Amino acid sequence: MKFVSLVFSPTGGTQKAAGALTAGWQGPALQLDLTRMDFDGSAAGLTAGDLALIAVPSFAGRVPALAAQRLAGVRGNGACCAVLAVYGNRAYEDTLAELCDLAVQCGFRVIAGVSAVAEHSIMHCYAAGRPDARDRAELQAFGRRILEKARRGDTAQPELPGNRPYKQAGAAAMVPAAGAACTGCGLCAEKCPAGAIPREAPAVTDAARCIYCMRCVSICPQHARHTDAEKVALLARKLQPVCQTPKTNELFL
Repeated sequence: MKFVSLVFSPTGGTQKAAGALTAGWQGPALQLDLTRMDFDGSAAGLTAGDLALIAVPSFAGRVPALAAQRLAGVRGNGACCAVLAVYGNRAYEDTLAELCDLAVQCGFRVIAGVSAVAEHSIMHCYAAGRPDARDRAELQAFGRRILEKARRGDTAQPELPGNRPYKQAGAAAMVPAAGAACTGCGLCAEKCPAGAIPREAPAVTDAARCIYCMRCVSICPQHARHTDAEKVALLARKLQPVCQTPKTNELFL
């Protein structure tokens, strides 16, 4: 049995959750990064005897459109699959249901779903420091149960929360801008999942292509990129009623 992880994690929170979930999946493993502009779905090389994890952050209750586009090029070939939706302590809404549907369309057999909480990529006051040690231990336990199910040959698809049709996609525009501290190093342009930052002019952001994933903000060595602080503060206050109480991780088998 080969283990394959397909992860879309612009700022690292989803990768941390995915890493904890698969920590006990020992054996031949392959990690594929869905944020890469040159992502090649054919590299997965999956067979019916393999186990895969597909992990994405919830963008306003949906699978990020860019992640969905890249997943479409993956062929599951009957491999078992767990789907993981990671969210910043507000709600993941239709993300798990949509991700399950995408996986099935790619030829996977979805045997498990997991929701996990990670620090919000824009409003860091929510779920700060998560996944923490307790989260990691819980996700590792989830991963063991998923692996046990796969090894039993149980391919039953669990009922996952979410609506069909899915909620309308869309989120508040939060296009990062480069400040005076920008040195033009080009790291943000190199790593932007959407190709929204020109390599020849890294201080510029193409608002039409930006997906507000905050990778450029999180990786800038000069901390020169930022979003509108006033807009972020306003949104944080608006979401406080639904974000202030810590949410729990969930396993659906």
